Amino acid sequence: MRPELSAFWQTLAAHGSQVALSDGRRTLAYAELLDAVQQRMAQLAGRQAQRVALCLDNSVDWVLWDLALLFSGRVCVPVPDFFSDTQKVHVLDNAGVDTLIGAPEALASRCGFVACGPDLAQRVLAKVPVLPEGTRKITYTSGTTGQPKGVCLDAGVQLAVAQSLCQATGASASDRHLCVLPLATLLENIAGIYTPLLAGARIELRGMADIGLQGASGLDLPRLLGLVLALAPSSLILVPQLLMALVSAAERGMALPASLRFVAVGGGRVAAQLLQRADALGLPVFEGYGLSECASVVCLNTPQHRRIGAVGRPLPHLQVSLGSDGEVRVRGARMLGYLGDAALADDWLATGDLGHFEEGFLVLHGRKKHQFITAYGRNVNPEWVEAELTQQAPIAQAWVHGEALPGNLAVLVPRDAALGDAALGAAVAQANAGLPDYARIAHWLRADQAFSPANGLATANGRLRRPAIWAHYEGRLAATPVTNPTGHSS
Repeated sequence: MRPELSAFWQTLAAHGSQVALSDGRRTLAYAELLDAVQQRMAQLAGRQAQRVALCLDNSVDWVLWDLALLFSGRVCVPVPDFFSDTQKVHVLDNAGVDTLIGAPEALASRCGFVACGPDLAQRVLAKVPVLPEGTRKITYTSGTTGQPKGVCLDAGVQLAVAQSLCQATGASASDRHLCVLPLATLLENIAGIYTPLLAGARIELRGMADIGLQGASGLDLPRLLGLVLALAPSSLILVPQLLMALVSAAERGMALPASLRFVAVGGGRVAAQLLQRADALGLPVFEGYGLSECASVVCLNTPQHRRIGAVGRPLPHLQVSLGSDGEVRVRGARMLGYLGDAALADDWLATGDLGHFEEGFLVLHGRKKHQFITAYGRNVNPEWVEAELTQQAPIAQAWVHGEALPGNLAVLVPRDAALGDAALGAAVAQANAGLPDYARIAHWLRADQAFSPANGLATANGRLRRPAIWAHYEGRLAATPVTNPTGHSS
């Protein structure tokens, strides 16, 4: 066992009789957790499993299998349930998975797996793709086009991130973390499992239906709030849309537990106004930034060092610098490479994100490839403007375009189909009031459908498929006048 894994094992063992995991049906102390992990390591060895896909819902079992794979030096391939069946098949074949845990029978048989035990199936592959040496996890990014890409990570970088987060957040054995995001999401896997385990904390695990999350973007808010109140966690990890729902509910008078001490938010741009609203409610929300290629978190705001509008300071195990064009670059924590691509040659990983530093805090502008230039020569990152638009209650989703135009265009999805154009127009005006003139929306269209994976206008994790949206609305947008900065079209 590698030194970093031996140290992790010893840390877990030192927590002894403290509760480690609970999923409402089973509760395991740290000593029991290690016994269960050893049993699964023996089972994997007996089956000669090498590359193992996890298709389980959030549960104690998911964590035990993940740890068994980590400590035994095998390759773990988490498969998000929100991926389409076609994407899941791609992941299994692309990674050369030989062992499948928890997959539906239809998916297993479609890919040639044969059942060999409860929730366990295997297949023999004539040829498997070559992995970068040291690969212990392949996490798939949903991306914005085509099939998901496999990011190959070693054990050391995953644990380095977890250790830095433990230090930065002040995690302790008295903490209780509730996993809200799917464990197949690298952020929850690293920050929601490995970090609390290092601290000796208790981790609460519930299935996605119990959490209230449905697919990639559905949310049963009363169910989520009820669970949070019942379990009284000290920490949560949220994406911006979940934070918006939580804040809006609290503003309407719905109770939130006083136990919360650290609510991390990441995975997309967070409007400063939303963070200010959270502050006004006394919610301890801390924005962060990361990417799968760096084993999740890169920068994080903390109780000691926090700045609204920034994604925080770099974690201690890595370095962040800016290229000549403002592109964020990371050294000291990066992937081994993309599955099937050539090995990385540079110590510095170019992230594709643009930003600048303010007194050590990283401020992001948006994706380099999404930036457009208006007819007046102003650079605009659409994610920034979209975040300001969706901060307005009537607007659920927004797509912004302004390349070579005298005024920016937007396609808006209302939060309620019954909302009239007047309400949407007022929301746009409110967002415009806080934006510089070159970033304001001159004209907008009402979307004929939400942006979703089902219609190809969004990825499985909610990112907009920009070229697809442009192709869908190109005709209407081309007919939209863009000379009057205060008008709109619907």
